[in-house]
Amino acid sequence: MDNMKYIVFTDMDGTLIDHNTYSYEAAKPALDALKEQDIPLIFCTSKTRAELEVYVQELDLAHPFISENGGAIFIPRNYFDVRYDYTKEMSNYNVIELGTDYNILRKTLEDIRASVDFEIIGFGDLDDAGVSKDTGLDIESAKLARMREYDEAFRLSEDGDTPEAADRLIEIIKSHGLNHTRGGRYWHIIGDNDKGKAVTILSEIYRRQFAADEVTTIGLGDSQNDLPMLQAVDIPLLVQKPGSQHDASITDASINKVKGIGPVGWNLAILDILSS
Repeated sequence: MDNMKYIVFTDMDGTLIDHNTYSYEAAKPALDALKEQDIPLIFCTSKTRAELEVYVQELDLAHPFISENGGAIFIPRNYFDVRYDYTKEMSNYNVIELGTDYNILRKTLEDIRASVDFEIIGFGDLDDAGVSKDTGLDIESAKLARMREYDEAFRLSEDGDTPEAADRLIEIIKSHGLNHTRGGRYWHIIGDNDKGKAVTILSEIYRRQFAADEVTTIGLGDSQNDLPMLQAVDIPLLVQKPGSQHDASITDASINKVKGIGPVGWNLAILDILSS
């Protein structure tokens, strides 16, 4: 792990992988370049640990990853030489837990459901086939997406999908001492965690592992729920959504808006940085 200059943190859905096809094929040249230069690629996403392990294996990665909107950081054992605090050990990871237990989130969502007059449909309400139909994922991927630990993904029925209903819902979530975020497809109910907190913790460990001035962090996202991550890195990059627009809710002028939808923009941005 010598001479490491960049650490890359990336969102998955709509960023590294295509919003509709779930393919990262368009980003392959940049993925290969990162691998050649031994630059850590850190997934930082709403996906579950079980989902991310598939991508880790497919792309032959051996780096930490951040699951479920900063719910936890999974660090392969013996990856760092420096000491750091972690919550627990499991299989071959040291785990830094930042999120709230999934069962508590589910129970809270049940309580919230009873106090609103629109339907809330969470992943925990659906079976594998239901999540597959709802997301367009194949059955095996849907099964992995339901293996949630720190974040419940949900959507609202059409009559609940209004600004007024959203404001009311956010108010109720806050009154339960919890937080929310919204990705490209779903709402998420979470604890006191976000992508930015997890990125900051992991970046600090990397900076201790290498001399501080040798580490430059890059972050790539496409949606509002990526904003904390983008604000926590040195080079924040926002890719375009389908329709070739950037997320209009992200107005921070320090975030670089990249041309190219999802993995197309991802690929161009990374190759551009590496070539300069």
